[in-house]
This record gives sequence, C-alpha cells and structure tokens, in this order.
Amino acid sequence: MHRLRERFRARRERIRARPALNTLYRFGLGLLGGIVLLLGIVMIPYPGPGWLCVFAGLGLLATEFAWARHVNMFAKHHYQRWVRWLSRQHPATRLAVMTATGLIVVATLWLIGAFDLVGDFLGLQWSWLASPLFQA
Repeated sequence: MHRLRERFRARRERIRARPALNTLYRFGLGLLGGIVLLLGIVMIPYPGPGWLCVFAGLGLLATEFAWARHVNMFAKHHYQRWVRWLSRQHPATRLAVMTATGLIVVATLWLIGAFDLVGDFLGLQWSWLASPLFQA
C-alpha cells in the first residue's frame, strides 16, 4: 500500500508541474467529487449508501481542496454525534426518527412520480398516485 501511495504522489507532482494539466485535473476531480457529493445528499433519507457517498464525495474533493477537508471533518464529527445521540434515546424516539425518515422517502417518491409509474404498470388509474409536479 505504501508503494502505491508513493507512486500516486509522484504522479500527482508531475501533473502539478504542468499548469494546464493541473487545472484540468483539479477541474475533473472537482466535478467528479461534486457529483458524488450531490448524489449522496439526495440519497441521505433513503436506505442505502447516502452518507457513504457524501463522505466519499467530500473525500475526493478533500484531496485537492482544503475547504472540503474541513467540511468533511465537520460532517463526520456531527454525523457521529448524531448516531451516538440517537443510540442513547428511548426506542420510541428512535421509532419516531425512523417514521419521519420513512415519510420523507414516501413523499419524495410520490413527488417524483414513482407511485404513478408503478400504478400505470399495475393498471391502476387512481388520480392520487399522480405527482402534482408532473400533471399536465
């Protein structure tokens, strides 16, 4: 692992020595990290890797941008604080948080039209399945 890290550092220094290539590298990494970060933020309330993508996006950005390193440390600290706080709470509180998260997921799926899509697939023509955002 140490040799791989040293090879990466040497390659990065060669890129840094060429201003145009360095700018292109930073732009590409910033774009990729930003996309991963935004996807992670969108996925946070859903079951799956939402927070993992947020931290991965920030980690990518942190390799080149100092502000991202600070945001990443801040976010990790507060995420861990939240998890510790939630683990100390009464089961009813944890259930309320899970319920609120579930309601956010259901509302978002309804708003993006997922229920209408499934309803059409199943042959259901119920008007309340349609998203108010996509009505003609």
